[in-house]
Amino acid sequence: MAANWDIFCTVVDNYGDIGVTWRLARQLVAEHGLTVRLWVDDLRAFERLCPEVDTARAQQVLEGVEVRRWSNPWPPAKAADVVIGAFACQLPHDYMEAMARRETPPLWLNLDYLSAEDWIVGCHGLPSVKYQQVQKFFFFPGFQPGTGGLLREAGLLEQRRIFQADPTVRREFLRGLGVDPTDGERLISLFAYENASVASWLQALAADSRPTRLLVPEGRVLADVQRWLGCAQLRVGAVETRAALTVQVLPFVPQQAYDRLLWSCDFNAVRGEDSFIRAQWAGRPLLWHIYRQEGDIHLDKLEAFLALYTRGLSEPALAAFSDWWQAWNSGNDLSQSWSAVLRNERELTEHAEHWCLEQASQADLATALVEFNRKWI
Repeated sequence: MAANWDIFCTVVDNYGDIGVTWRLARQLVAEHGLTVRLWVDDLRAFERLCPEVDTARAQQVLEGVEVRRWSNPWPPAKAADVVIGAFACQLPHDYMEAMARRETPPLWLNLDYLSAEDWIVGCHGLPSVKYQQVQKFFFFPGFQPGTGGLLREAGLLEQRRIFQADPTVRREFLRGLGVDPTDGERLISLFAYENASVASWLQALAADSRPTRLLVPEGRVLADVQRWLGCAQLRVGAVETRAALTVQVLPFVPQQAYDRLLWSCDFNAVRGEDSFIRAQWAGRPLLWHIYRQEGDIHLDKLEAFLALYTRGLSEPALAAFSDWWQAWNSGNDLSQSWSAVLRNERELTEHAEHWCLEQASQADLATALVEFNRKWI
């Protein structure tokens, strides 16, 4: 079994890319005893997820992972036994030369973006391009058997179960963030890109008969929330109430705390890839803001996931959930679809837990990578 792994990450989508690779690197070290270097081109973005990062240092060890600055010019470095280029990033030329000079070629993997599309099952594990004698392979995370699965740490769902079963633990966690919900108040977390649908959703929440507290970690969607509120610049700690809706701005928290925020809420609006996966492990209904791509090809990915996720739902619940997601990702009015979601809330919540357990029955991504390497050797 190869002991040395290199993971390369270029930060493109703010936090999704580094979020996935940082979780993966930690898990490979903690659960599989591997030596892992994580090469990152933007340590400041990384610092938001891991405040312990020293952005001035080119080399440091965090939670057992050697974190290296991916700089230009490239620092001399030996190629590892397993090399992962996350999300089709282009490895430095000098590093690829180092791979080619190895007596034993490394296992070179392109860890691709997550997708529910059927074609990835047929492409997962196939050879890609070669660099001299070094062969690259496709590795696709996914939701179906025959893919690489999803990132999931050992014991994660048991931790979540214990947390959600203890109201005192949940209350203490929220108070640590400055959140003190009233009895019966619905909790929703909102982490999204800029979205024209925000105003209609907030208006519907404000007009609801049940109070809602919207927890918004600082980020890109804040400008839309601020515009609807009609207030001055929203900052961390701000609390604004409009009718039945209370909006509270939270700090950008480390990954473990964000998991617990998702576990604490009744609904979670998420974006990109990392928070999308974590919201599924929360076992609560989620709203995904998918990353837009040219030619609207992201909508095919959205439809593919909806087709998988909504299997087993009643017709009204399926229609409500699908309409909600499609409206959100098209920038359309959310008021009607949100009302339909609330009418089907119990079924959607039970379904979210069922989906979570179904996905957890498959091998997790880190284990699948280690197993792929074992078979390759």
